[in-house]
Amino acid sequence: MKPIQSPPGVSSPMKNRLRKRPDLSLPLPLRNVALAVPLPLPPPSSSSSAPASSSGTQTNSLSELERVNRIGSGAGGTVYKVIHRPTSRAFALKVIYGNHEETVKRQICREIKILHSVDHPNVVKCHEMYDNNGEIQVLLELMDQGSLEGAHVWQEEELAHLSRQILSGLAYLHRRHIVHRDIKPSNLLINSAKTVKIADFGVSRILAQTMDPCNSSVGTIAYMSPERINTDLNHGRYDGYAGDVWSLGVSILEFYLGRFPFAVSRQGDWASLMCAICMSQPPEAPPTASQEFRHFVSCCLQIDPPKRWSAQQLLQHPFILKSTGGPTLRQMLPPPPAS
Repeated sequence: MKPIQSPPGVSSPMKNRLRKRPDLSLPLPLRNVALAVPLPLPPPSSSSSAPASSSGTQTNSLSELERVNRIGSGAGGTVYKVIHRPTSRAFALKVIYGNHEETVKRQICREIKILHSVDHPNVVKCHEMYDNNGEIQVLLELMDQGSLEGAHVWQEEELAHLSRQILSGLAYLHRRHIVHRDIKPSNLLINSAKTVKIADFGVSRILAQTMDPCNSSVGTIAYMSPERINTDLNHGRYDGYAGDVWSLGVSILEFYLGRFPFAVSRQGDWASLMCAICMSQPPEAPPTASQEFRHFVSCCLQIDPPKRWSAQQLLQHPFILKSTGGPTLRQMLPPPPAS
């Protein structure tokens, strides 16, 4: 490559400028590999109803899915039960509201590729993603008995079995460096085989961060850890794994009590919830509970994040180990709605 020549009659300033202090030099900045961020994936070649590559399920077109009924909805989208006509298999189709910018869709595509590789009996399987004229639709494993929201599991043997399933899925995600960020009863689903699975992670986290840049915590803060709500705690550092464990502890204690464990309503205003979670002592299991369960809850609900046990450690807790692995779990489902 030839050097750039100055125009005729104009001398190059670099040639005339003498270096006054040849002993001085600026060092190159050191690159912190831990802070490296992967580049986004390129956009899909077609913006029609083209699915992402599937795992174990071949649904070539969105038109092959027949909507049966709506099974849930929230601030981010609606979930439908669908039937794949060629195979007659039932799935859940999550339709995420709105037409998203290309950068958001690229992030979702990248996250879906990660979710496709997730394969664990206690994590809801993500099969495909469709870009339907800018509207994101995700095909998921159908959990036909719904969520555990409102469940009252007061028998400790059944609660230990439930907790072991959730912890097994959560430990798997954490080993793969996936933080859920939204563990709560409504995101813990159950099927007719009484298998409990963790749902609603990945895409919802991206949307929470991109739809509203001023509020990355879309939804309730009821199950969030104190240091996530109040960033002044823990010196401003947030450990997502420890945050998941706190949310798990709140959820498990709620199952046992049959109510939200703090002294406020989980639907309460932000200020009341913040005071209850950040400025009060963590809730405890009642004295009538076993010593193992009370200790298990305290291992999850430590104010200091480093003192919380990891999901893998909790799997070895005496409360979990006493689970026989096959109770009826008859009390895990909320009562049927009154007609």
